[in-house]
Amino acid sequence: MASLKPLGDRVVVEPKPAEEKTESGLYIPDSAKEKPQKGTVVAIGPGRVENGNRIDMTVDEGDEVLYGKYAGTEVTLDGKDFLIMRENDIFGVVND
Repeated sequence: MASLKPLGDRVVVEPKPAEEKTESGLYIPDSAKEKPQKGTVVAIGPGRVENGNRIDMTVDEGDEVLYGKYAGTEVTLDGKDFLIMRENDIFGVVND
């Protein structure tokens, strides 16, 4: 299995699958599915450097996060889809 280590303030997120059906039980066709905006952080970079000082990342691997609909770059690795995005594209961490 290949691994992916992001650089700088980038994170690798595995998006949650799109909803297959509505709360009332109606199945959603592929053409009408919304792009997921929630996912799990699977890898983080070392953080960004600002004025010669390293600023650590505020998210950790395993965090469930919300991000912008069009955030990140889609990549496929070992048949799985991932998003690589900057930490500031993440809106927040979901705490259940």
